[in-house]
Amino acid sequence: MRTSLTPTKRALAAAASAALALGLFAACGSDGDGGGDADSAEDFDFSCPERTDGTPEADTARNDSQPFVFGTPGDPTSLDPILASDGETFRVNRQVFDTLLDADCTDTVPGLAESYEQNEEGTEWTFHLREGVTFHDGQPLDGAAVCKNFERWANFKAGYQSPNFTYYYSSVFGGFAENDPAMGITTESIYKGCAADGLDATISLSKYTSSFPGAFTLESLSIISPASIDAVADAAIPAADSPLPEYTQTVGTLAGTGPYKLESWDHSSQEVVLTRNDEYFGEPAKVKTVIFKTISDETARRQALVAGDIHGYDLAAPADAQALIEDGYQVPVRGVFNLLYLAYTQSHAPLEDHAVREALSYAIDRERIVNSVLPAGGMVATQFIPPSLEGYSEDVATYDYDAEKAKQMLADAGAEDLTITFCYPTDVTRPYMPAPKDIFDMISSDLQAAGVTVEAKPITWVDYIPTTRSGDCPLYLLGWTGDFADPYNFLGTWFATESTEWGFNNPEVFDAIAAANTEPDQATRVDLWKTANEAVMAELPGLPISSSPPSIAFAPDVYPPDVSPLTREDFSQVYFTTGS
Repeated sequence: MRTSLTPTKRALAAAASAALALGLFAACGSDGDGGGDADSAEDFDFSCPERTDGTPEADTARNDSQPFVFGTPGDPTSLDPILASDGETFRVNRQVFDTLLDADCTDTVPGLAESYEQNEEGTEWTFHLREGVTFHDGQPLDGAAVCKNFERWANFKAGYQSPNFTYYYSSVFGGFAENDPAMGITTESIYKGCAADGLDATISLSKYTSSFPGAFTLESLSIISPASIDAVADAAIPAADSPLPEYTQTVGTLAGTGPYKLESWDHSSQEVVLTRNDEYFGEPAKVKTVIFKTISDETARRQALVAGDIHGYDLAAPADAQALIEDGYQVPVRGVFNLLYLAYTQSHAPLEDHAVREALSYAIDRERIVNSVLPAGGMVATQFIPPSLEGYSEDVATYDYDAEKAKQMLADAGAEDLTITFCYPTDVTRPYMPAPKDIFDMISSDLQAAGVTVEAKPITWVDYIPTTRSGDCPLYLLGWTGDFADPYNFLGTWFATESTEWGFNNPEVFDAIAAANTEPDQATRVDLWKTANEAVMAELPGLPISSSPPSIAFAPDVYPPDVSPLTREDFSQVYFTTGS
């Protein structure tokens, strides 16, 4: 089965996406009007906003002289894409490194491969690479370079197998060539090998998974140059809980093929500087220099934009968006493809008791969170996938707010005097979580009204993910922005196997997810995903809270990038407009 990813196919796919097998987005553009009160799938806008502003003339003289500065909520963590799992790192790396396939909205489009083909079983994927592509270090892209990347990942040892380092790789492929028992990986890798033939690379798998071809768009699976791989081959293998290797924190070791090159990363000033790659195979970047500057406080980001210190920033607070628009700033709203949840780590008593988890779920007023904190267009979530994906089910167990019922259920379970630690992140905002402290306060208030004593545990973002993954937080807030349009990217990421971050072992859930993920027939797979979705909510590992349309703000004199529900903005599209 050959798939040609031509521009014509891209346009057709975007126009017909609601009717495609993946069952993606049903609406056209979102204008962001209205309140944060969407309360059903029918009211919810999952779309990719369409541009209506035309293409203004670029002020080329100014483009050559002035950098574009963008304010980010947090620092990147790694300049090696495979050793990353967070959005702020991906924001930087996707400008520098390319993947075999790319995502336009949620459609799969050309990346380094201009076309691909798969066998009928979905176990062999042959990519036909673009001609004439070179890495930033001058090495050519070919099938051998692609295979060298896949072989490197598959043969990671010891601490590199920890989810703190290679979360995405193990989520997609299940394991490594030789799993290290100390890392807790018990599943066999589905990666069998990679064969190169000139500009072709064929990836072989042991079985079908619905994650592909979407997973080939993951920033973690970005292709770096063969010389880069050789340069880090002798790097010391870290322990599972140690910091990232030094080479991931400095510019100059790794080379990609993207529209920008890494120029510098000043950790003290929290700035990453990129310069245009004039040898880029695609349309060259409009702005010569892009600077990503970390400003963790959302109010400070807005003030920096208004002062002219930056030209755009992410995650504009809902309260700021309308005022910015009235003052002439641009605040496009992304389509919705995320989920916020409250996790119940069952390794902490009494959260292993289903009745206790039910009681806590009834105690929380999610509508108040949506209406008070989320941007316009947010909605209460009832399950761990957004309604735009196949497998969304109207038959999942649901938990409408009922404080008195929660209090009685806790008493019946012998937990009327429950004291519990509740973790939340500080110094960060996320697309699914625009105000972590406010959301924490609301949920804490609800739990206390049901008789629960809450012990707050604020944790800085750099330590938050390792802490929650290690199972050290009984209750915690976290979420997910989808990487590609398949339920496994949500359900499989969290619940495919036993893990410390959830602390439960339910073979019925794991088997249901595996059955759906490995079913090649699309109609059958939809039903299996519904079954898996219902099994997850019957287990109740956590409470889905909400889905949210995050905003991104730009100065009036900036032509911004197309906004993405996957938060995959391409900053090579940015330029300053004439008359600014």
